[in-house]
Amino acid sequence: MLFTELGLTPTVLKALAPLGHTSPTSVQAEAIPQAIQGRDVLALAQTGSGKTLAFALPLLQNLHPSTAGKPRLPQALVLVPTRELAIQVGETFRQLVQGLPSAVKVSIVFGGVSINPQLMALRGGTDILVATSGRLLDLIAHNGLSLSGINMLVLDEADRMLDLGFSEELQAILRLLPGQRQSLFFSATFPAAVQTLANTLLRDPAHINVVSEPQERPDITQRAIAVDPARRTQLLRHLIVESGWKRVLVFVATKHAAEIVADKLRKVRIHAEPFHGELSQGKRMQVLHDFKANRLNVVVATDMAARGLDIPQLPVVVNYDLPRSADDYTHRIGRTGRAGEAGLAVNFVSATTEAHFRLIEKRHHIAVAREQVTGFEPEEMEPPSPTSAPGGGIKGKRPSKKDKLRAALTAGTSRSAS
Repeated sequence: MLFTELGLTPTVLKALAPLGHTSPTSVQAEAIPQAIQGRDVLALAQTGSGKTLAFALPLLQNLHPSTAGKPRLPQALVLVPTRELAIQVGETFRQLVQGLPSAVKVSIVFGGVSINPQLMALRGGTDILVATSGRLLDLIAHNGLSLSGINMLVLDEADRMLDLGFSEELQAILRLLPGQRQSLFFSATFPAAVQTLANTLLRDPAHINVVSEPQERPDITQRAIAVDPARRTQLLRHLIVESGWKRVLVFVATKHAAEIVADKLRKVRIHAEPFHGELSQGKRMQVLHDFKANRLNVVVATDMAARGLDIPQLPVVVNYDLPRSADDYTHRIGRTGRAGEAGLAVNFVSATTEAHFRLIEKRHHIAVAREQVTGFEPEEMEPPSPTSAPGGGIKGKRPSKKDKLRAALTAGTSRSAS
């Protein structure tokens, strides 16, 4: 199938041409015709499947031309969870609008930088607004823009938008939007909270699910290496040197761990930098720029890098710490194996995290063989089975009420027999 078969106008197809795309991915092929017709869309598609173009092209086609003499109110709002994703999505829009015959203004707004330049940039109005929720609310509070003209809403990474404080911010924004609008929800996972929001806000949506299609699955080799926690940094250095990895994205659990691991790697002459939420926006952008330009070997990141970062030809992702959520595992390893490239995802598994990795395997219907690297064989033993430990164990492994009742009856029978 070609983009020319999806109902896109010659004008939009011409704008797409410089990006070099001719054949749509599955999510693009299914979502674009529905969105062009004005339908709401609920799309479940894995990381790296081409979701941005799936909503960007219909948005551009359905824009109304600005009317001379009238305020230029934003018509389309794209909400994203992170600054990095805002920049990435916004730049895609800016590349596309360069090929349009009439001027279309794209504004990208996010926190972590001064609000004043963004207020100045919005004085003349805008057509398409790509925003993080917190900064958008700040701009509205400063009378920097109005959402009364929004007729198209996109939630990109909808599941992440509902995490933590994003849920309250999202609800505040939704209350400011016109009731009559088209809404497009895109996500790589589909938790109950997304379903609830979709049921509330979407009108007869087109349901699109391309996650399970084998031809769309990225080519990612997954490895699980058994190692004691104290030796993970040494093992990481060994793998980088011995395997000749030029660029590696390493995921850790905390900001402190990102700083510590990056510092230890620098001490053994591996060019590494941390990446987390407490860094300034300028520093974060510089780290990503250097990483993409191959001036950095390793970026040690928290889960804020698991969503939205598009790093072309990233060969390796390492889960130094396993993700807390099985869903986050998908997003983390999805940073590699993008755009048809092959990738490698390496997981460090210790005795204490073995049960959690089994849960990840179960949730994703995978089985990853455990490996040991010579010289780094683990010495710690796996803790006792959670079913025999007092007080429960990991989720899904605790004794049920029936199990406890049987155990109590068995114990009572044993005492009576004695």
